[in-house]
Amino acid sequence: MPDPTSSPDATSLTTPRLLLRRWRSDDLDGFAAVNAQPEVMRYIHGGRPLDRAATAERLATYQRHWDEHGFGLYAVEIRETGELAGFTGLGTPTFLPEIMPAVEIGWRFGRAYWGRGLATEAAQAVVAHTRAELGLRRLVSIHVVGNEASARVMVKLGMSLERETVQPDTGRQVRVYAMDL
Repeated sequence: MPDPTSSPDATSLTTPRLLLRRWRSDDLDGFAAVNAQPEVMRYIHGGRPLDRAATAERLATYQRHWDEHGFGLYAVEIRETGELAGFTGLGTPTFLPEIMPAVEIGWRFGRAYWGRGLATEAAQAVVAHTRAELGLRRLVSIHVVGNEASARVMVKLGMSLERETVQPDTGRQVRVYAMDL
């Protein structure tokens, strides 16, 4: 497991290959490119790619979450190149009311970054930071049935299947994975 190094203000983490950091205004175009990929969005937000305006709204939501909760989704940058690969981090899964209150760990990476272990590396850093610094007792992650790559990351993190249910806003079958910290 990577040994994440966190900044004093806990708004960035580093791993051997990645920098996890707060979002910046110049991330909009890179993140919009990730969200525009049909393969990436297949299991997210009803399976529809997001345009630039919708991505800007998401980034504003992510910033508000950080401001309100003191944690959130990190922009994930490849340290060697400075490229924005996607995100990982913590959020509140209000889209699945039956499991609330809860804190969810999640990730989304551009297609070019799949299959390299980056989601696992980034998520492991977030879990380690959460254990050490945030005082949370439990994390969940939501697996849309069919997205087996995401489920494999959950298992690698040490999460276990807790329940199967239906996401109310999409009607999709989901599995809730959880882990005690």
